[in-house]
Amino acid sequence: MRYGISNLSIVPMRSEPREDSEMCSQILFGEHYTINQLKDKWCRITLAFDGYEGWIDRKMINEIDEKYFLLLAKVPIVVTTDPVNRVQVKSGNDGFFIVAGSSLPHYKPFAQTFKLGKMAYKLKPKMKTGPDGDIRELLIGNALNFYNVPYLWGGRSPFGIDCSGFSQILYKMAGIPIPRDVAQQALIGENLSFVEEALPGDLAFFDNDEGVVVHVGIIWTEKKIIHCSGKVRIDKVDQFGIYNVDTKRYTHQMRLMRRIIGVVNNPQG
Repeated sequence: MRYGISNLSIVPMRSEPREDSEMCSQILFGEHYTINQLKDKWCRITLAFDGYEGWIDRKMINEIDEKYFLLLAKVPIVVTTDPVNRVQVKSGNDGFFIVAGSSLPHYKPFAQTFKLGKMAYKLKPKMKTGPDGDIRELLIGNALNFYNVPYLWGGRSPFGIDCSGFSQILYKMAGIPIPRDVAQQALIGENLSFVEEALPGDLAFFDNDEGVVVHVGIIWTEKKIIHCSGKVRIDKVDQFGIYNVDTKRYTHQMRLMRRIIGVVNNPQG
């Protein structure tokens, strides 16, 4: 088995090993993975964070050994929460930007340094990392930082994101790992019976005419939801679904709501 960790800001993950295949997700800086299969210029990988699988370009692979891969499950890893931050290779002048939701192993807050394998990095300037305070308040604050970010199928960054990528990254920044896809997210946590029960940060799920769950959003207040549909936006929500404030009509029909914060994240029957 071979292993890797992303030393690039964003790595596109594709459904098939070809350039014109859809981007099904993204690997953010500092996220590690197993390399399961090699095919021409492509690698099939499994992301350690959520078990998501896809193909990435072999030129984007940054390999690590098994010992370091296993160590990553034990060392402290903080998650960036600012939309964009700049990092610099500690031994040189090479610098680049990373996005919210990036993972920083071996992070030292006083020195603002961290390591990926043998490579050391320094943050410039000082930034906020990880949850600090009330989780619901922080989750909503981070969600509002994504306001107007464009929809991008498979996206997980402030430069383009899809609905389930939006909820996953927000929960990652709050220190709570959840699955990548909307259907998987709808199976975790505790079911809520009424919109009035929902608290800020709870998730609401919506289905299509065939009854398939296809959309997720984050409850803000009793009658407002933050979600990504065309862009990250704020709309009204009630027991019927999402009411678009611009078009003055319902765009998504309510299926169920889940509470994950403070609940054991086991699949529900």
